[in-house]
Amino acid sequence: MGTSFRAPCVQCGRLWWERGVRRRDDFEMGEMMGAWERSSGVLLHPTSLPGPDGVGSLGRYARRWIERLAEGGQRWWQVLPLNPPGHGGSPYSASSAFAGNPMLIDGEQLVEAGWLSGADLNVYRRVCAAGSTERFDVEVIREAKRELLVQAFEGWKEAGGVSEASFQEFTKTHAGWLEDFALYTALKHRHEGRGWQQWPAPLVRREPEAIAEAQRGLSVAMEQVRFEQWVFAEQWAKLKRYAAERGVGVLGDVPIFVAMDSAEVWAQRDLFELGADGEPEAVAGVPPDYFSKTGQRWGNPLYDWERMAERDYDWWVWRVQQVLRMVDAVRVDHFRGFESYWRIPAEAPTAVDGRWEKGPGEAVFEAIEAELGEVPMVAEDLGIITDKVRQLRDDLGLMGMRVMQFGFDGTEDHPFLPHTYPRHCAAYTGTHDNDTTRGWYEGLDELGKHGVRTYLSHGDEGIVWAMIERLWASKADLVVVPVQDLFELGSEARMNVPGRAEDNWNWRMSEAMLEDETVYMRLGELTKESKR
Repeated sequence: MGTSFRAPCVQCGRLWWERGVRRRDDFEMGEMMGAWERSSGVLLHPTSLPGPDGVGSLGRYARRWIERLAEGGQRWWQVLPLNPPGHGGSPYSASSAFAGNPMLIDGEQLVEAGWLSGADLNVYRRVCAAGSTERFDVEVIREAKRELLVQAFEGWKEAGGVSEASFQEFTKTHAGWLEDFALYTALKHRHEGRGWQQWPAPLVRREPEAIAEAQRGLSVAMEQVRFEQWVFAEQWAKLKRYAAERGVGVLGDVPIFVAMDSAEVWAQRDLFELGADGEPEAVAGVPPDYFSKTGQRWGNPLYDWERMAERDYDWWVWRVQQVLRMVDAVRVDHFRGFESYWRIPAEAPTAVDGRWEKGPGEAVFEAIEAELGEVPMVAEDLGIITDKVRQLRDDLGLMGMRVMQFGFDGTEDHPFLPHTYPRHCAAYTGTHDNDTTRGWYEGLDELGKHGVRTYLSHGDEGIVWAMIERLWASKADLVVVPVQDLFELGSEARMNVPGRAEDNWNWRMSEAMLEDETVYMRLGELTKESKR
């Protein structure tokens, strides 16, 4: 069952977990999924699911999606980080590395529980219906969902604490991150959404008297946050069981960095490179690459890796443990940052003037395995990758990634072309950061298109599915296709444009796509033929 692991919060001395750390073997999909084997899956973030609630949720449309995956012979549903998205809706810039996204809470289940009236849900849905069905306004939906959840919270309290034992068990088990997040969220709402660095100085410095006063004055708001996190956890666990019963595992995502404006940075700033005023001297990002000519200035604070090492990387152990409560395997975003990371001066407007700094290497992963056992991981090793990064990946036994769109530069044996794939890798047509495959292809010049057609021995018509078929036929243990490519959608369906601040992360599939049996049948036939 693993080693008992109880570590106190640095600020207050309380236990992070009331119970010991659970090893990987204890999670329900562990035995069923086993090794990666030869398998396939589809990438779709839950916010992109269809339905009348303005944003995808954890209800009947999510269950229908899982049924479609099972009908199509898929073993994996890949999702982006499930944390509360920050500014612009990015799940990679979340307000907490531990909390769940309350926008995903399903209203119909709240009505079924008796905590919300059907009339209240219909009012919410009318607000949602005023927007686009293909793209949702993150801030509008976030605020409308918050108001709906306030009504559900009041209904739950009026019901006399139904499921009180479950709620109390949840808050006790997760107190280590939940209490900081509840206070942070309540304070952020009180201060009209401003980041914690713009709060009154005593709160920025987390002076004990100021914190105690805030906890007293915001006790109801904090309970609201606890309620939302409990409901999210209950609904997600129910959905994940539904997937497991149908042989579908969830491949989650762990961003290497956390947002500056997050509960963790506010509450545990000693783990990050911040000055006395809470401001960073340098921030995270990546140098210029095939995504951006000026690189990407993410703005995340950098870790104080020396301090992390002094604590045996316990924060990372807790973080991965929390993710494993929700998923069966994890994709480690920006894996190369563990070998070396791009340090950008805080005042620099772009990532061009950064420099490489040495990362912690194997130590983080050794600490995770020592406490949690072996965790199935995919290393996102895209971008500027050196021999040292590859060596670290291989020493850890992790699968790297191959992205087919990146293979067509005229090199006959490019490592991202399917005929070159090793068995131990995860291969994609494209990722959430890529254009859709159709959009990518249409954006090529005629010489580029000719190279793709020649490699595939295929004409323009049906070129997307020709790429999917070649991907599925490769040696790669795991192959994944974004749902947009299954339906041959163009650039209008792109999920994210790196470096663009607005109109990302908000694409939604239509209900017609969810019900298009021919696509899932075709995927199932291909998967069977490919022995995946």
